[in-house]
Amino acid sequence: MLTKPNGNIYLTGFMGSGKTTSGKKLAKLLGANFIDLDFYLEQKEKLSIESIFESFGELAFRKMEQTALLEIISKESNTVIALGGGTICYENNLENIKNNGLLVFIDLPTATLAQRLEKSKVKRPLLKLMKEGDLILYINDKLNERKHFYEQAHIIISGISLTPQILQQKISDYKKHNN
Repeated sequence: MLTKPNGNIYLTGFMGSGKTTSGKKLAKLLGANFIDLDFYLEQKEKLSIESIFESFGELAFRKMEQTALLEIISKESNTVIALGGGTICYENNLENIKNNGLLVFIDLPTATLAQRLEKSKVKRPLLKLMKEGDLILYINDKLNERKHFYEQAHIIISGISLTPQILQQKISDYKKHNN
């Protein structure tokens, strides 16, 4: 059954794929609320994502992220939510998301992701100390690890030249053909 209980739209994709940027614009276009899961988690924990990673490690971060996600799922409806790049790969997050909304994967090639991430390394704890060649290898490895999860999204869309209107149309078409 594809009629989702809360009507949320969840955006997934690798870091740098434009989930937050696209999500804010899509939410505005739809007249919906917008939540960035990382920002929500930072507000909740009163710590930056970087601090959480440095102080507690990735596993603790994933558990905190899952708790925040479950809170959002339980209290939000008709909201566009930008997930972290690895959120759907942890525990049963993918299942919870798909059972409570529409999951959209924003797909981008490794080279494009690397270019975008080079410009924003400072804000990315996992990338801070990487050189360009290492970054491309890292992105390829992570994409291969996550591919199985990303491919389970209801909608897979290219992030190249993505506009909120294109995203809205894809979502509308999907709902029309699957409800």
